[in-house]
Amino acid sequence: MATYCLTVARLQLALGHGIRRLHVSAAFCARAKVFYSCLFHFAYQHYCFITALIIDLLNRPLTLSEKIVYGHLDSPADQEIVRGRTYLRLRPDRVAMQDATAQMAMLQFISSGLPKVAVPSTIHCDHLIEAQVGGAQDLQKAKEVNQEVYNFLASSGAKYGVGFWKPGSGIIHQIILENYAYPGVMLIGTDSHTPNGGGLGGICIGVGGADAVDVMAGIPWELKCPKVIGVKLTGTLSGWTSPKDIILKVAGILTVKGGTGAIVEYHGPGVDSISCTGMATICNMGAEIGATTSVFPYNHRMRTYLEKTGRADIAALAEEYKELLVPDTGCEYDQLIEINLNELKPHINGPFTPDLAHPVSSIGSVAEKNGWPLDVKVGLIGSCTNSSYEDMGRAASLAKQALDKGLKCKAKFTITPGSEQIRATIERDGYSKIFNDVGGVVLANACGPCIGQWDRRDVKKGEKNTIVTSFNRNFTARNDANPATHAFVTSPEIVTALAIAGTLKFNPETDYLTAPNGEKFKLQPPTGDELPARGFDPGQDTYQHPPSDGTGLRVDVNPQSNRLQLLEPFDKWNGRDLEDLQVLIKVKGKCTTDHISAAGPWLKFRGHLDNISNNLLIGAVNVENDAVNKIRNQLTGEFGGVPDVAREYKRNGVSWVVVGDENYGEGSSREHAALEPRHLGGRAIIVKSFARIHETNLKKQGLLPLTFADPADYEKIRPDDKISITGLKTFVPGKPLQAILKHSDGSKETIELNHTFNETQIEWFQAGSALNRMKELQK
Repeated sequence: MATYCLTVARLQLALGHGIRRLHVSAAFCARAKVFYSCLFHFAYQHYCFITALIIDLLNRPLTLSEKIVYGHLDSPADQEIVRGRTYLRLRPDRVAMQDATAQMAMLQFISSGLPKVAVPSTIHCDHLIEAQVGGAQDLQKAKEVNQEVYNFLASSGAKYGVGFWKPGSGIIHQIILENYAYPGVMLIGTDSHTPNGGGLGGICIGVGGADAVDVMAGIPWELKCPKVIGVKLTGTLSGWTSPKDIILKVAGILTVKGGTGAIVEYHGPGVDSISCTGMATICNMGAEIGATTSVFPYNHRMRTYLEKTGRADIAALAEEYKELLVPDTGCEYDQLIEINLNELKPHINGPFTPDLAHPVSSIGSVAEKNGWPLDVKVGLIGSCTNSSYEDMGRAASLAKQALDKGLKCKAKFTITPGSEQIRATIERDGYSKIFNDVGGVVLANACGPCIGQWDRRDVKKGEKNTIVTSFNRNFTARNDANPATHAFVTSPEIVTALAIAGTLKFNPETDYLTAPNGEKFKLQPPTGDELPARGFDPGQDTYQHPPSDGTGLRVDVNPQSNRLQLLEPFDKWNGRDLEDLQVLIKVKGKCTTDHISAAGPWLKFRGHLDNISNNLLIGAVNVENDAVNKIRNQLTGEFGGVPDVAREYKRNGVSWVVVGDENYGEGSSREHAALEPRHLGGRAIIVKSFARIHETNLKKQGLLPLTFADPADYEKIRPDDKISITGLKTFVPGKPLQAILKHSDGSKETIELNHTFNETQIEWFQAGSALNRMKELQK
């Protein structure tokens, strides 16, 4: 299966852009597309064979996610398959990287010594564009400020066979949906919201850069066999209720860690009332419940989207093999949630966490009760979660109603198109003009404020305020670096209505607005075309295809650069137990990857490990004093910043450990949150529980991610403890390690620590990192 999928994906990479992208002749394109279609047909046939084999081995019906995941097994006949327990060796079809994570991924790939990527891979420039003034101006400034990084990514992509989407092309997940995702694909991406592609029936999983390097190197990729959570949808979406409300509701049910280790699989008759891009929205935000990924079954909505985005041949084949692309009758889920869309109401989640769910009808009273600011300062729509043509059209329909009554937005209002194709199409169809007329600003085709790339100037840092967004994540200070900003996530429709009204107390289903002439009126439910009647306008050509042979090309990294730095291998395990590790920080409460390695202004250093390490854990709360970035240096007795103290320990040969709470490392896939502690002398992270991607990232970099066998043991560790981790000489899968806690009063305690390492991952630890182990195997 892997060989055929690989061949098909290579052709998709080459041909999915057509004549406009590759400038090949029409005759060549026609001949190639015939070959391309035949290979897809053969791949689906082989997929059918593998699925039948798995059903025979397991002797039971399969869920959709099982069909796709097990269909990409490296050696299905030899693979033990037990949900939630065994590790699967998989062969994904392709890799996608956004520019912030691609820098470290490409630096690691360069370090591997391999001449070219083994699977189709692409780089997408979307994270380094800061929202300041407006789309064109911000894009031009980003090109100037980030020229060194963009040149590195473009040149390394060309040399090693990686496609390059230039700045301004759009957000990685929208580009994937428009070009690369298809029913049955398995794709990994170096961004936690890669599951967006599940809206087109693919298994698309967010990973760290080291995982991407494995796949690009042609090494089977390991994933713990996911459990499967079923979400059965009945009824029909209508009125003010949108696809976003489904995932907002699910987040409220499962919380930020309820999906950990599982794929969320939507099914049921309600699915057909959701557009393809709406399904992508739901899958995208599934990252916020900790899910491995989310997926929808193939249906006519996906077929229409494929046809509208120039992939009618794939749509026809998916239709032919649709029984492969839906769950089997009688398949079983590890957990089942049922949602009646007829009864679902518009939701708004937050502040400070994406699983604090409220019906829009009650958010005003809840905010009053909790002392949250009622005035909406800024409404922001777009991002990778909600920037489709349908999203923009429905938001524009509300803005047009306000304009027709003489109203403009009371709050500031920003709009982020998901791709150059979306930007060009909404401009052609008049949506952009409506947004501008109502007081909005159309930003660049990039992540922007969603990831903290926002030069916000309307409030001072520390000033309590409320913003509402159609984004996916709303952790403290994430969007604007202001910890006092109360960020709420909701649908683009609700964001637009609240931006017009200017207050959280406005319920668009029941409340009235007042026109300048004193007339009272209600906004009618939003409307908008699912896809453009006149087709998509592709806009500017922003794709650079790699040459067939890049061996003669050169990639330079200036040793004096403060943006890029070649990597040095981490030290190997010395064969002994880890003795007297100093507790660097005992973290209190939520600690996301934003707390461990902040984004925003720090994004500029994502290609320079030493510089980016200056943000290590600066957002984490120290249990000793409830302060951020203020810990006691046990060598001097003085307080200092977390990275400063870590560097002091490293200079003095003191290895250290971090102690944390539940769901440590939730949020982004950024592997910098694992690279930084390793670089500054960390050896282990001991917590109550981990988020999936972060735990894997730590293993990849040679760290020990360990969990308390008894979560209450968290209380036994003191901020000034030294900890010895024993049992490493007999380190094997399933066998706990021991930790000896040495307190400053001379007393000692011993606790048990669990781990999820398999044999391969133990080899990573012993070699010093997964990359080190890869090099060992090449010798």
